[in-house]
Amino acid sequence: MGSKGILLILAGVLVAYYVYSPIPYDIEERWKLMITDSFFRSLSNLAEISELLGLKHYMGVMMFLTLAEEVVPASDDNVKVTDALFYDVPVVVYEPKRKNNGELNRAVIFIHGGGWCLGSARMGPYDLLSRRTAKELNAVVVSVDYRLAPAYHFPVQFDGVYNVVKYIVQDHVLSQYSVDVNRIAVSGDSAGGNLAAAVAQQLQEDPEIQVDLKAQVLLYPALQALDMNTPSYQQNKYMPILPKTLMVRFWSEYFTSDLSLFHAMMSNSHNTLESAHLLKFVNWSVFLPEIFRLKYNYTMPSRKSSDPSETISSITDPRASPLLADDVKLQVLPKAYILTCEYDVLRDDGIMYATRLRRAGVQVTLEHFKDGFHGAMMLTTWPTSFEVGHRMVNSYIKWLDNNL
Repeated sequence: MGSKGILLILAGVLVAYYVYSPIPYDIEERWKLMITDSFFRSLSNLAEISELLGLKHYMGVMMFLTLAEEVVPASDDNVKVTDALFYDVPVVVYEPKRKNNGELNRAVIFIHGGGWCLGSARMGPYDLLSRRTAKELNAVVVSVDYRLAPAYHFPVQFDGVYNVVKYIVQDHVLSQYSVDVNRIAVSGDSAGGNLAAAVAQQLQEDPEIQVDLKAQVLLYPALQALDMNTPSYQQNKYMPILPKTLMVRFWSEYFTSDLSLFHAMMSNSHNTLESAHLLKFVNWSVFLPEIFRLKYNYTMPSRKSSDPSETISSITDPRASPLLADDVKLQVLPKAYILTCEYDVLRDDGIMYATRLRRAGVQVTLEHFKDGFHGAMMLTTWPTSFEVGHRMVNSYIKWLDNNL
């Protein structure tokens, strides 16, 4: 064998080594996930090098994921699509063209994911999901483009989304879009699920708002930043698409660009005396069914000395971590649909929230995909789309249709 042949073999081995990831056997189409993950890892590695060299912020490079997927939402035969500003927050509005027999429309306020740092309502997967929701439910869908970190930190993202909801429930806006005020849902995936849950809670406390949401729909949501060592964080530490390092980086960037918080959160040593009393709300030995605890034993996160900084006050704010709301606040919330995936660091956040909502008397549908992984719903437009992602979308649409 010549030197060229040896080099080709070595190159093939290196490529195979890089592409290969230890994917759980429960996941179908494992090879697709390996290929998809190799792209995500390559971009993440490039972002790390760029940041290390001082060329560009990590999230600035990762934003390629958003830019590469952006489309120009346009009207079609079934849905009218328009851009608008609701209290200076950009939104994309999807209105069904089919007449509703004189009845008012249902409405879904959708909040995209991306770790509060990435994503856009104008990404292809979100455009298709909103378009399909509007068509099949004959509903108005408002997809929100909130400001992103690291340029903006909490509570800017929350405030933007909350202002959109407050704008929509005004009488003249409801009339403009022919929306039934009693049939409005707030929905989101991942970080968007976090914002949707937080908005649902805040609306109940706002004396200026006399409108009750019909439903909250949380798709593999991130709901707490106090314990980065739940069983799902441990089990799925190296899981493709959203490994622990990336999720923790998203959380830390949501609050601050100071990387010391990232390192503290990675070691689960970021709690302080100010957050200690809230750890009971995220105690997975209490709120997580035994089947999800697996082989792991609960250890309360360590707490350092007092830290009155703005960062720790943000971490403990229920608007950032909805799982920290007390039971009294949960009791008045609308019915919920929570979708979780077995192979997702955020799995336990959603399951614990479902447990706490049920104990508070809220009607909850928890749909757990045993072969699911984070982000599968939003990969349905990729060449390597996944059957489980299509099942998730179908389940989401069906639940909304039956409950909104």
